[in-house]
Amino acid sequence: MTTSHCFSRPQGLTALLLLALALAAPLARAFELPPLPYAHNALAPVVDEQTMQIHHGKHHKAYVDNLNAAVAKEPALQGKSLEDLLAGISRLPPAVRNNGGGHWNHTFFWASMKPPGQGGAPSAPLLAAIDRDFGSLDAFKAAFKTAGTGRFGSGWVWLILTVDGKLQITSTPNQDNPLMDVVTERGIPLLGNDVWEHAYYLQYQNRRADYLEAWWQVVDWQAVSSRYAAAAK
Repeated sequence: MTTSHCFSRPQGLTALLLLALALAAPLARAFELPPLPYAHNALAPVVDEQTMQIHHGKHHKAYVDNLNAAVAKEPALQGKSLEDLLAGISRLPPAVRNNGGGHWNHTFFWASMKPPGQGGAPSAPLLAAIDRDFGSLDAFKAAFKTAGTGRFGSGWVWLILTVDGKLQITSTPNQDNPLMDVVTERGIPLLGNDVWEHAYYLQYQNRRADYLEAWWQVVDWQAVSSRYAAAAK
């Protein structure tokens, strides 16, 4: 009886100490897959339902899961925001670069689109900037399409606001983006399109140019205009 009592007390103390340590330890904030802001079939016929299901539920989810696994191996990175990671990505492991970029890019991408006919038009200030830096909205769209079709292999095409207040079209490979310190053309992203084959191949096969042309029907110009207004300040 006495022996049993003496044995259980240290066990109880150990359990309490472990609980106290767990409660005192800062919790690492895991990155999460954001829900789509619309139904999987909402962008049809421009982007089909199956593509959206696979793109969001499998590809984007894999980037989130792999990013969490990569950050878990680096205690100094835990608790940092995604933007903080991207700003110093040149000093971080490739798994953080690839999956962190994949998570940020796709989150931005989903929020850049609306069902066909619901995206509105560029605001007057944004349209004026587009006219100033590209000549016209049609000329901008043509240059954006050229950059997208010209990206060899997988990557992204972007509209950014540079540090000198100019609009610029850029393209990045893989899951890089203009926020990273590894790219030569940095700036604030206003619009981005995914030109990885998984973004369009089920519907467009190898016709990336057709995908880029049709994509304007689902661009959320209201979101792009709001980003421009915030960045221009």
